[in-house]
Amino acid sequence: MKLDSIEQLIRKYTNNNFQNRNIRFIASSENDTLNGTSPFIKEGDTVQISNSAVNDGLYTVTTISDGKTIIDKSIFSVNHNVVTKVEYPASIKQGVINLMAWEMNNRSKIGIKSETLSRHSVTYFDLDKENQIMGYPVSLLGFLKPYMKARF
Repeated sequence: MKLDSIEQLIRKYTNNNFQNRNIRFIASSENDTLNGTSPFIKEGDTVQISNSAVNDGLYTVTTISDGKTIIDKSIFSVNHNVVTKVEYPASIKQGVINLMAWEMNNRSKIGIKSETLSRHSVTYFDLDKENQIMGYPVSLLGFLKPYMKARF
């Protein structure tokens, strides 16, 4: 759940959906099956369904067989889904690992600038738009700058 939320955060913040538009197909759907596939999509890949009446979103491919793509969630039966492969660069993956490590180790210490154990002294700093973005320190989100796209 946390990885999904970080993925959505990155996609919204950068205004980049990281789609490889060269790997795309159109398929009908029922339950967890897309009636179509691409030779460039394999098990474990992330795909985005768009231009669908109700199935728009991100899904993980679990199985490919007999020209059909099975995904990780049940979807509605519709005749038209545009399915596009989503590919994240290695620097995005490493950045997410760093965000998760920070989440696990430092989230509970948010706002603490320094802490002294002997005679117990704690100094706090302000969390404002200059030193945090969406609850994470600005320094942790620097890896996103090359992937920012203009908003229109």
